[in-house]
Amino acid sequence: MKRIYQYLFILFFILPISVIAQSVAVSDFDREDTRDMNFEIIGKMNSPQDPAGNILVYKNIRSNHKISIFDKDMNTLETVKLDVPERTFNIDFVSYPDYFVMVYQYQRGTILHCMAVKMNANAQKMSEPVEIDTTRIPVMSDNKIYTTIYSEDRKKIIIFKIQTRYQKFNMQSLLFDNDMKLISKNRMLVDYNERRESYDNFLVGNDGSFVFTYAKQSGNRDNNSALSIFIKSPQAETFDGKEIDLNEKYIDEVKLKIDNRNNRYLINTFYYKKNRGSIEGLFTFVWDKAADKQYAARFTELNDSLRYEAKSGGLLRFSLDNFFIRQVVVKADGGFILAAEDYTADTRGNNNNFSRYDYLYNPYTLSSGNFYYNPFRGYYRPLNNLNNQSTRYYYENILVLSISKTGEVQWSKVLHKSQFDDMEENFMSFSTLTSGNEIHFLFNSDRKYQVVSDQAIAADGTITRYPTLKSPQKGYEFMPSLSKQVGARQIIIPCTYRNNICFAKVDF
Repeated sequence: MKRIYQYLFILFFILPISVIAQSVAVSDFDREDTRDMNFEIIGKMNSPQDPAGNILVYKNIRSNHKISIFDKDMNTLETVKLDVPERTFNIDFVSYPDYFVMVYQYQRGTILHCMAVKMNANAQKMSEPVEIDTTRIPVMSDNKIYTTIYSEDRKKIIIFKIQTRYQKFNMQSLLFDNDMKLISKNRMLVDYNERRESYDNFLVGNDGSFVFTYAKQSGNRDNNSALSIFIKSPQAETFDGKEIDLNEKYIDEVKLKIDNRNNRYLINTFYYKKNRGSIEGLFTFVWDKAADKQYAARFTELNDSLRYEAKSGGLLRFSLDNFFIRQVVVKADGGFILAAEDYTADTRGNNNNFSRYDYLYNPYTLSSGNFYYNPFRGYYRPLNNLNNQSTRYYYENILVLSISKTGEVQWSKVLHKSQFDDMEENFMSFSTLTSGNEIHFLFNSDRKYQVVSDQAIAADGTITRYPTLKSPQKGYEFMPSLSKQVGARQIIIPCTYRNNICFAKVDF
């Protein structure tokens, strides 16, 4: 039976009185939509029947692939079974107001086929699927080698594959426009040591430039001591590598963000003064693509007062060692907001407890010489544990920094939270919703995952605590970290009810 819940949260101020309302509509679910289901929120699309638009969600259980279409009240209008070959996997979506592009892989024998098809808002094919590429793979090797990325304006799409056999890094990329017309095709083949070298942060700019980072360690499981950014314009035949001076410091996790408005590339990473030491601060590097030169580079040591506020326990000098950069939101002036989160895990029953290096140096699926890059770390994991051991995950405070276009930290804030769970991460961490001059941080604030905290940070660092978002009734549990913003003030949050998955549309 369909359940629609409307909640009005009223916040009173002395002068004037203002009203803030949150409207929540929760979808129904099929019996097949169990917690073993994989899913992806495709987005919101124009509907001829309803100007408010429909919400499309992809669902997959084993060989069953389908798309559910919901109306503005999250009523199920239709569930469309996808007509794809057997052994289809790794489906990606690029959505537009009136249609979406579905890129998928399937395997026949030892041949991988990468296909693309354009589909309308009713999940019907607008044309026949087109074969993008094929690859012969060795027997018993990993077959997930194709990755789809797209630009911020969604007018450029890159499909690329990487294979790392015989100590070689072999990458082939295909650049398309939003009608899936091929613009260019390129290949990069270089020597590669998978134990000490890493390629990451594959992104495409609005102008079609393909950009990613390269880092190198001096030894196995050491901190990175070398960093470069690789850029290839659509017209260029080869990738242009730019080495970044680390000033004899060490880094680990690197986050790359494209500032399309100002045609710059932003790199952020925590840095160390000595190998495998404690985090000293933040390194920010800005590359100006138009001028083809460094725009800014700055090492910012994070002081004790910030460390004291950010730490969830332990000694002050170790207080930042469990923080990982989660998001970078670019501002109009070229500056940006950076959010990092305190994350740890404890595996009981053996002596191999989680460390920062376990997290950082196993971010990919590497098997039998194949390399598959997943650009989105926040994805649903039906079976989520480390080595089948009893694992407890901890997601603690959020550190928010406002950084100028030259890399100077303007202000810092800490959003306090404490989350932990055994064998399960899907209900923890946070998501953001950008609205006007505020960034809303949404995260579960109770152990039953039925109350979502909404704390917004304005451009000047002012924190506003909005009314909490509550479960419509007992038994609904929210997964805010897996949510997707589909409108200016609208977000879709996956949730569970008993053993089934459903979706909540929230209007702020």
